[in-house]
Amino acid sequence: QRYISLKPIVSFGLTTQASWESVALTFQASLYNGGPVTLVYGIIIATLGSSVIAASLGEMASMFPTVGAQYRWTARHTPKRLNPVFWGLLQGRLCLSHSWVASCALTPFVLGTLVQGMVIFNNPDYVPERWHGTLIMWCFIILPVVCNLYARRILVVLEIMGGIFHLVFFICVMAVLVVMSRRSSNEFVWATSVNNITGWTNPGAAFSIGLLSPVFVVSGFDSVLHMSDEVKDAKRFVPRSMLLTVIINGVFAFGFIVALLYGIGDLDTVLASPTGLPIIEVFYLATKSKAATNVLMIMILIVSSIGNFGIFASVSRLTWAFARDRGLPFSDFFSYVHPTLKIPTRALGLISVLCAILALINIGSTTAFFAILSLSTLSLYISYMLPIFFVLLRKLEGRHPTYGPFSLGKWGVPINVLALVYGCYMIVFMSFPTLLPVTASTMNYAAPVWIACLLFALGDWFFGGHKRFKVPAGGEPDFEHEKSSAT
Repeated sequence: QRYISLKPIVSFGLTTQASWESVALTFQASLYNGGPVTLVYGIIIATLGSSVIAASLGEMASMFPTVGAQYRWTARHTPKRLNPVFWGLLQGRLCLSHSWVASCALTPFVLGTLVQGMVIFNNPDYVPERWHGTLIMWCFIILPVVCNLYARRILVVLEIMGGIFHLVFFICVMAVLVVMSRRSSNEFVWATSVNNITGWTNPGAAFSIGLLSPVFVVSGFDSVLHMSDEVKDAKRFVPRSMLLTVIINGVFAFGFIVALLYGIGDLDTVLASPTGLPIIEVFYLATKSKAATNVLMIMILIVSSIGNFGIFASVSRLTWAFARDRGLPFSDFFSYVHPTLKIPTRALGLISVLCAILALINIGSTTAFFAILSLSTLSLYISYMLPIFFVLLRKLEGRHPTYGPFSLGKWGVPINVLALVYGCYMIVFMSFPTLLPVTASTMNYAAPVWIACLLFALGDWFFGGHKRFKVPAGGEPDFEHEKSSAT
């Protein structure tokens, strides 16, 4: 049922990204690698980079809005000589199991870390255990699953409320940091580089590795795509909502970063926070009040929880679409849509069970769990690159597709090229370790885990996927403009 209009779907994208809230929970990674300049200039680079990727994907969404998004577009635009079925199935694996399932586990983990940090802040005698974190993660998995099952029609209201909270809470937090915190110098905010804490002495390498935090907070805008079947006038609203999500959240994140750096207080005290979350220390140094700090942290918790609801909604739809196209084993079972609830209940159940299982890994080894989570952003960016590459290849060969109402026109090829250059740059540095020397606990396992998942996907192709998976409906390239040039 198409019941989501432009404002709710923009709010959906804003809350699933939760940009300034994500910066608040992850900014310390950039301070260790690159320092303040990585945060303040990195968010500008990340916003521009994400914008050209969102514009490139938006053009495809305007041609063919679909829940399957990346894997369907890859199958649609891959030349027949390169086997569209193979690339479509591989892309589906990358986008679903390798990126979005990991993202579904990442958000409850971050929320669990936030709750544990607040408990430590209010009760210094509390000793956190990894199994405590797993139990809290399960709570944040159960909540969105129940809401998706029995409150689907409140999604519009909830996302509008989330968008309002996202803005109002941003203003509140900014006011606290601007009015109450101690002022940092202009030089600290705009010109301080740090490249001697993590072992990376090369300023360029430290800056690029530190970009991962700003990049993370403006990624995942494709969550909007996977709600396409429920969006009114999807050919117009889905591309616009993706681009608006990136730009608005990029502005929010930049403003928050500037206010944060000017009001961060004593940097050593903040980074050494016993809570594990420096933002708690920043708020406490600014307000001198535990109650006020708790209120500010609850603001972040509320918006992030609403975003968690949206992520599970988005990924359950993607899982359903991939099963419907027979990309998953037992596809007939997982492509079921409940006749009354009007949602893919079995796909939602699959995602929630997988996330709950991944949460168990945290009990045995935090390093192993981080290896799974590090897969998320890497796979997400790879999933962006494949359809952009294949549609660019068509354009360069003069085989232009039939464009929708959102068209990049003569700027299409340059924007696609910029998207590929930026995406490849980020993919390379997402695989670098953040600490030197590299040990078993400091190793960045994103690339090895991704390669293992890739081998699994290739195995699925050879042992049945090539017979099971079908090029999605409408997946055959349209040849209306095969011999024409861009107009």
